[in-house]
Amino acid sequence: MTDFMKAVRLHEFGGPDVLLYEDAPRPEIAADDVLVRVHAASLNPPDLYLRDGYRALPPDWQPSPSFPLILGTDISGVVAAVGENVSQFKVGDEVYAMVRFPHDLMTGSSAYAEYVRVPASDLALKPSGIDHIQAAAAPMSLLTAWQFLVDRGHDKPNPFQSFTHRPVPLNGKTVLVNGAGGGVGHLAVQIAKWQGAKVIAVASGKHEALLTDLGADTFVDYTKVAAETAAADLDLVLDAVGGAKMERFLSSIKPDGALFLVNPLGFSGHEDAARRKITVSTTQVRSNGSQLAQAGRLLDEGIVRVVIDGTYPLAEASAAHRRASEGSIRGKIVLITT
Repeated sequence: MTDFMKAVRLHEFGGPDVLLYEDAPRPEIAADDVLVRVHAASLNPPDLYLRDGYRALPPDWQPSPSFPLILGTDISGVVAAVGENVSQFKVGDEVYAMVRFPHDLMTGSSAYAEYVRVPASDLALKPSGIDHIQAAAAPMSLLTAWQFLVDRGHDKPNPFQSFTHRPVPLNGKTVLVNGAGGGVGHLAVQIAKWQGAKVIAVASGKHEALLTDLGADTFVDYTKVAAETAAADLDLVLDAVGGAKMERFLSSIKPDGALFLVNPLGFSGHEDAARRKITVSTTQVRSNGSQLAQAGRLLDEGIVRVVIDGTYPLAEASAAHRRASEGSIRGKIVLITT
């Protein structure tokens, strides 16, 4: 007899209203898996892209999965069961994870649910100093910032470029973070500061007090000042926004500096970068439980904190997606299942 749970599923691609709160089969785990009773799950940009069918991609790249799908990758919860090969976690442990990413990029990792199957290698103990909401908000954004700025953490081929992404030493360097108010951006500001960098945060004016409080040395309101003109001789620009005209930052980076692109699609400045002796690099964030454990110490000690834009009951996932689609998110949006 199949056990059921509540989950948010989609039976077709489309806008937020295609997200349906309904009964779904509770997942079964394999020998290397952990079953987690989800307390909270957060939204990330890939959730919105998949819900919409990745329509911005070329047609031959778009997914053609079997419906229904359950979106979401980032969870925090309590271990409900462990596979026979799992010894590092036990029933009752509080844990958090980015689940099977990018492996389930086109099918969803099933985090918008009361229970989720998680490979033990994706999982880490939840930092005891934060609650499930904060922990669920962290994984994808935290791992993205960590893998760009601290340690790539894997040797998998890079889908975006022919060479391996390598973080650069930041102690004593000047770093500009574009999109500093968002999920990745506000964590990147804090991690760069922790590494000893002078940090310039670029966001809309409403984020100024927050980003100053998080450690930014200088704040730039891009609605008043063009970000690329706000500073010169930068060692690194981390662009967490993407879109058109990312190459505009090249003129503000010193020779032998770097431009890191969280979303590189559309960048057209490679020749200019080579002429200026600037490294342009990106990487695909990947699930990594051991890195979450490392970065979790910073969360536990309050060196890095996750900002929450808002919380919604799991049953109101469509409202959460509508909020995410409005843009200008301050930190992360979280779904609460309990």
